[in-house]
Amino acid sequence: MKVLILGATGFIGLPAAQAFVRAGHIVYGQTRSASKVKQLASEEIIPIVAELKDTAAYLPLVSSIDVIIDAIGGTDLKEMSNYLLSATAEAVQVHRPSHAPKLTYIYTSGTWVHGESRTEVVTDTSALTSPVELVSWRPAQEQRVISNPHLNGIVVRPALLYGRSGSLTAMLFKSAHSGEVVWYGTPGGRMALIHADDLAELYVLAAEKAPIVGGQIFDAANDVTESTDAVLQRLVEISGAKGPFRYIQPSNPFEVALGTTSILRPYLARALLGWRPRKAGLLDHLELYYKAWKANEGLV
Repeated sequence: MKVLILGATGFIGLPAAQAFVRAGHIVYGQTRSASKVKQLASEEIIPIVAELKDTAAYLPLVSSIDVIIDAIGGTDLKEMSNYLLSATAEAVQVHRPSHAPKLTYIYTSGTWVHGESRTEVVTDTSALTSPVELVSWRPAQEQRVISNPHLNGIVVRPALLYGRSGSLTAMLFKSAHSGEVVWYGTPGGRMALIHADDLAELYVLAAEKAPIVGGQIFDAANDVTESTDAVLQRLVEISGAKGPFRYIQPSNPFEVALGTTSILRPYLARALLGWRPRKAGLLDHLELYYKAWKANEGLV
């Protein structure tokens, strides 16, 4: 396959691009930064340096590629996600041969759409009745992706990411390195988690099987959630931070989202794609993940 990854140097995009390369596919990687060209090229990823709104720099590729993956980050995700979806659909009508199969478009959402619940188990197919405020717009965007008549839309919802440079768990590690382990919310919560490498493998499987799983929404998370209290306590022990750990009151919607508990038991990617997370959970290898974060930060 030929795959274009938007946001190819990000915490989600780069492992996904590397996984597609390992699987033997041709990968184009969009990045906003010219300084990242060497990084992408060294990974056998074809770099495309362009701002996301400069679609003329990369969307003509829809004439010959098989898959686009939206793995973008940033503060303007609501506007940009819909802009990219609409621009891609329009580009397909202009550039793609009429006899070609539908272009697969994989949109990256997130499991915060399930909202906060410490009692009810949710799955890929649970109704989204109370998404976290920060991502309250995403259920509608998911539906726009899977119902677009010009694209073979698929949605992947990553849980809280860990591994490598840490992603959002880097905030937790930074607090530990500063001397005190703090996190948002209240005691008794649980974390739905996924390692960046396992998430990357899910993108590959979804893309390879896209002709038969188009229109599906996959929760990307480990088989079980983990106790937030246990993770924080273990981090105190391995980091040498002053104990005990402490919860703090969220001051904005992002911090509220970080402290969200969803008792998530995903099944759809396992059933339809044969996907299985392989990496050890956050708690089991917390020392290893903490050291990886420190190495990435130049702290060892």
